[in-house]
Amino acid sequence: MQVAFETLGCRLNEAESEAWARHFQSAGSQIVPANQADLVIVNTCAVTSEAVRKSRQLIRRMQRQNPAAKVVVSGCYATLHPDQAARELGVDLVVLNRDKEQLVTLAQSLIESNEVAVPQADMPAPFIRTRQRAFIKVQDGCRHRCTFCIVTIARGEERSRPIEAIVDEVCALHAQGFHEIVITGVHLGGYGSDLRCSLGDLLHALLERTDIPRIRLGSLEPWELSEGFFELFQNPRLMPHLHLPLQSGSDAILKRMGRRCRREDFFKLVETAHRFVPDINLTTDIIVGFPGESEEDFYLTKTMVQEIGFSHVHIFSYSPRHGTPAATFPNQVPAEIKKIRSQELHQLVAKMRHSALTQQIGKTATVLWEQVKKEGGLHFYGYSPHYHKARIAVSDNQDLTNIIAEVRFVGVDPSGSCLLSEPV
Repeated sequence: MQVAFETLGCRLNEAESEAWARHFQSAGSQIVPANQADLVIVNTCAVTSEAVRKSRQLIRRMQRQNPAAKVVVSGCYATLHPDQAARELGVDLVVLNRDKEQLVTLAQSLIESNEVAVPQADMPAPFIRTRQRAFIKVQDGCRHRCTFCIVTIARGEERSRPIEAIVDEVCALHAQGFHEIVITGVHLGGYGSDLRCSLGDLLHALLERTDIPRIRLGSLEPWELSEGFFELFQNPRLMPHLHLPLQSGSDAILKRMGRRCRREDFFKLVETAHRFVPDINLTTDIIVGFPGESEEDFYLTKTMVQEIGFSHVHIFSYSPRHGTPAATFPNQVPAEIKKIRSQELHQLVAKMRHSALTQQIGKTATVLWEQVKKEGGLHFYGYSPHYHKARIAVSDNQDLTNIIAEVRFVGVDPSGSCLLSEPV
């Protein structure tokens, strides 16, 4: 059977899609582009109304590109709107988030094949971002209820995978040639709340019991992070980058959002992070135009973003999600004001990003080279431990794929998106 994957949304979705691909391959299936597939798996997103629109659009595009293929949808859009996906869009199977562990079995039952299954567990799935970095789902669900968040409704209560299973998976991926793993979850900081262990316990086990060169963390809520957690970064295999969603710099808005971290708490967390890891790279999420956000609230957000000095900020204009408390809040911010605030923050963040990259010029770092492009010559792209994107020019017969090499940063490319580098 030939299977294709299309994935929208978060790193957790990417981790799930990669795991499904490995399961299909071990059963003898081949991973192919969507237009060649017997079965197309679409992992959807619903974090914003725009994500819902893109999910529906993607499903329809898959149906047009390959009318003969069976289409299976899962993810947050499929879970929140299963009838819509099944009846209006006419997909062949909807797999709710709660049933994702059974997706491969359920999908295989859609197609009866007389082909002899030949295990292909070691074959790289072409949809996977690279052979050098794998996303590992360690946890699902969230016990907290931020008033804007539909994901906690779609994903349900917290469920953690046992440390032993995660260690085994990482060892297997390292043996297959992966050099970096990204630990992901809906509420990653809450890992182990149902198993009487913690994220720190998991990281300690991975550092002690695996040899994979790089361990990176996905998005972490800015609470439940002890000083002992930051001490783990003394091991150079744990990458010095954290994505800590701030959402707003105004305590009034944070309270309305139902966030468990106030402005002063976040500043203290950043101070702790820098005390243990002086050169740590911090990135964040910001929501502009949350109901009731005044000009003063927005000003507090801008100044806080600038004061902390995030190297990158994901900016979202608030999108009311039916079923969340915030959708019914008074004082909804007009779309035009949200657009203006978003543009203003994007301009500030672009300058901050360029400044953060400029500060790296002259420094040396190791880069895991992942992708090659022909742009007026051959160039490889990869990421430093701090998650700074880097580019290096190579000769036509030089292949750096899957190599971790030390480089010196010599400039910033004209787009301001990555560092130019040269061999050390």
